[in-house]
Amino acid sequence: MIVGKKNLPAKDLKELIAWLKANPDKASIGIPAVGGTGHLAGLSFLKETGAKAQFIPYRGNGPALQDLVAGQIDLQIEPASNFFAQAKAGAIKPYAIAAKTRSAAAGDIPTTDEAGLPGYHASLWYGLWAPKNTPKDIIAKLNAVMREALAHPDTRKRFADLGLDALPREQQTPEALLAFQKAEAEKWWPIMKAANIKVQ
Repeated sequence: MIVGKKNLPAKDLKELIAWLKANPDKASIGIPAVGGTGHLAGLSFLKETGAKAQFIPYRGNGPALQDLVAGQIDLQIEPASNFFAQAKAGAIKPYAIAAKTRSAAAGDIPTTDEAGLPGYHASLWYGLWAPKNTPKDIIAKLNAVMREALAHPDTRKRFADLGLDALPREQQTPEALLAFQKAEAEKWWPIMKAANIKVQ
């Protein structure tokens, strides 16, 4: 989710992008880790919009969010579930969910496609991996158990409470995860390379 401090002048995402362009390098984007999800999403956002801003590194999401609520930084672009409570309370200003579909936990917040930045998508996602030479029948058993767990009503409720969305059942396969992982690597690697982010 793209969020800002509550007194930012921009009322929506289009106004935010215009404000950033009119004030190059004046806005601050809080990130909990250099090279993390929020940093990469922020780099991609600036590239897509042609805007410029300063990244402010923090030691975790908590301190960054505290400073956003206090108005010490201007923006954050982090997993949507980090912001639902503060957005609902009016402590921060939500601009858009960086996904193709709205979140079930915050259906009133538009997607970036709807808000004026089509094609800009960034998400935190999870997968389950096993060692390279794990037998296929073991992989199939693990996948079946995982799909069963994801379909369980308690899991679905917990995900909804956290603002997480599980993929449709037909996409919960090892082949789909591999294809998605490759697509994500191809998408984010050039951004990391351009920003000179190195694995340590």
